[in-house]
Amino acid sequence: MTTHLNAETSPSTLGLPESALASDLITLRDYLRWATSEFYVAGLHYGHGTDSPWDEAVALCLGALHLPWNVDPGVQDARLLPVERQRIIELVRRRITTRAPLPYLLGEAFFAGFPFDVDERVLIPRSPIAELILDGFGAWFDHEPPAHVLDLCTGSGCIGIATALSLPTCHVTLSDLSLDALAVAKQNITRHDVGDRVRAVESDVFDGLEGQRFDLIVSNPPYVDARDLATMPAEYRHEPSLALGAGSDGLDIVRRILREARDHLTDDGWLIVEVGNSDRHVEAAFPEVGFVWLEFEHGGQGVFAISAAELDAHAASFA
Repeated sequence: MTTHLNAETSPSTLGLPESALASDLITLRDYLRWATSEFYVAGLHYGHGTDSPWDEAVALCLGALHLPWNVDPGVQDARLLPVERQRIIELVRRRITTRAPLPYLLGEAFFAGFPFDVDERVLIPRSPIAELILDGFGAWFDHEPPAHVLDLCTGSGCIGIATALSLPTCHVTLSDLSLDALAVAKQNITRHDVGDRVRAVESDVFDGLEGQRFDLIVSNPPYVDARDLATMPAEYRHEPSLALGAGSDGLDIVRRILREARDHLTDDGWLIVEVGNSDRHVEAAFPEVGFVWLEFEHGGQGVFAISAAELDAHAASFA
């Protein structure tokens, strides 16, 4: 007879002394297996770059050892130095006991294929807008790329900087209300050496951008409604609340963006905004507006595009 164990009947080994774990777990393969088992027993939530205990274990171990995600699988049988074993054990313990998202523990997240510094001052990059960046926003700029781009509510700067890296002729402005977030964004500007084309400015939505116009405005603003915010898993509570919640229906900032964006777009410009699960609230609030809801090959929802002309046509609805 086969017995299937579950999280309730499979005991954790985290209570064992670190020396005991390190003496019995030798190779990278050992740590991948052990971390996967511990994550399963702990019942962690995944949503910051991975979606299973195994993927989380791979990301943690490779990150701890500074190995690329596409490293030769043969490295799994490599023996680890004691200091490397200690590092992985410590990270697994912290991931489980604090419920902090793994990118915060590693200090790094990947977005559109590029690495970015992250910590608890900014959201962890995970927007499906990465697909649009890698496509050069070709659906809207098929003849030539946008010359001036605004990454509104930039956080870590990942959307704007990835755009600058993918479109080497464009100039990008990163804006955010949070000075803490802008400090991280500036770190990433330096990390990717794009300071000649990317600048970071303090701005409460558009209030710090008077007189400036852009061919493309891209935004991943706060959009979580009150109900979703109250029921989020523990991992999300490590992220800055200022960057998540936006009122009862999640549209406090989105309404301002729709009302004010036209004054900062060129006549042929486009506005692209992520609203996630609050897409239903957008449809309910503006039923007469023909938002273009985008589809993504690698998953994701709740991103709309609207042209400057459509913003003009529906200005009364957004007022």
